[in-house]
Parts: sequence; C-alpha cells; structure tokens
Amino acid sequence: MRLLLDTHALLWWFTADPQLSASAAAAIADEANAVHVSAATAWEIATKQRLGKLDEVPHAAERFAELVAADGFLHLPVSYLHGLRAGGYVLAHRDPFDRMLAAQSELESMVLVTRDPAFAAFPVATLW
Repeated sequence: MRLLLDTHALLWWFTADPQLSASAAAAIADEANAVHVSAATAWEIATKQRLGKLDEVPHAAERFAELVAADGFLHLPVSYLHGLRAGGYVLAHRDPFDRMLAAQSELESMVLVTRDPAFAAFPVATLW
C-alpha cells in the first residue's frame, strides 16, 4: 500500500504520541507499505513553527529531512498537476495544505493517513 501522511500523523509518529491511532501506526510501521511525506507538509510545519504552534516538536522544520529519512519515508514533491488539482477542487475547503494533500493523494493513488474528517469531502481514500 502507498501511504501519504497528513502533517499531524507525521508529527505524532515522530513523537510517539498516543493520539496516533493503532491502525495508522501499524500501517506506517509495516515495511510492506511505502510511506510518503509531501513537500506541503514541510511547508506546513515550517509555517506552524514560525507562528509558535509546534512547541511539542522543536526543530521539526530544521530537522525535517533527517527525520523523514531516519524512518525510511519517501519525499513527495509538489508538481504543477498537484497544484492545478488542489486549486481546482470546487469544495469550499479553505486550508491550502489539506487541498494539496488531497490532490496528491488522489492523483498519486495513495491512501491518506489522517484523522481529519474534512477529507471525507474529497475523492481520496483515508486510513485512521
């Protein structure tokens, strides 16, 4: 299975936070699954860290590449096709990070690991 981690899932994985569901943790830990992390997640982490909203994960932005590589996760760049799809959703959802993750999940046929119920409105498969 090809997984794409929502930002909270990635951060909770890094910190072994009990808010990460058992099924999400098992899927991430399963070496048969390819786990991807979006460039949009790096953008969101850097933004939240700048705003002082990630005190529980200090230096997450500075150590992003190191943390992703340490778990054997794969970086997923943002392409123009992802951008066009994210911007083209007719949904009223305003979060640009969510829109991008939905577009990437849809276009790359990945299962989005998220607990965010907002993704039910997008044409993506989710796991939690």
